[in-house]
Amino acid sequence: MAPANAAVKIPLEMPVVEKRVRNRAATEQAILDAAKRLLAEEGFQNFGINAVARGAGCDKQLIYRYYGGLDGLVEAIGTDLGSWVTDRIPDDTGGMFLLTYGDLMERLSMLFLDALRADPLMRRIVAWEVSENSEQVRRLSEARSKALAGWIERMRGSLMPPKGVDAQAVNAMIFAAIQHIVLAAAVSDQCAGLALKNGKDWEKAATALKRIVRGVYG
Repeated sequence: MAPANAAVKIPLEMPVVEKRVRNRAATEQAILDAAKRLLAEEGFQNFGINAVARGAGCDKQLIYRYYGGLDGLVEAIGTDLGSWVTDRIPDDTGGMFLLTYGDLMERLSMLFLDALRADPLMRRIVAWEVSENSEQVRRLSEARSKALAGWIERMRGSLMPPKGVDAQAVNAMIFAAIQHIVLAAAVSDQCAGLALKNGKDWEKAATALKRIVRGVYG
């Protein structure tokens, strides 16, 4: 005859396994969040296993176990940047009818402007792109660029830029302008003499950006 406690052995063990699964997922997310926070505040100069572990409140061995070390952690951040584009630049029109390629690029420009202003880590990455030539920075930059290109492909459908317009080159200039003005504003609340201190200032900047987009794409 089986021991009296045999019937309770399985149900007692199951919650322990489930708890471990939940704890691992929570720890992985804590590590990823700490890594992103550290990059946004300190940059790659102080980006290390020990610092991330302190920020996440976990043993550094868990970073090696779950991410394989710093390279794997950077890879995970790059993957997360793809989600950043999905979360901050949604696949919808926001009530705007996209009848032309100009409509599409106006919508993307406004979304990208707002998203970049709201995200200190993304601003850091953009700044690194023009100041550092490291493999880590390239991987993060490529992840964002790929996600933005994917957004355009998903949203444009049959919309095409006007004949004779090099959309890739023009869009690169639009993104560069947005990135520069946001970085300048974060440092000095202005860009080339244009005040960028409050909502009214940013409305003026957004209106100018729309006019540039429409000037090229109609």
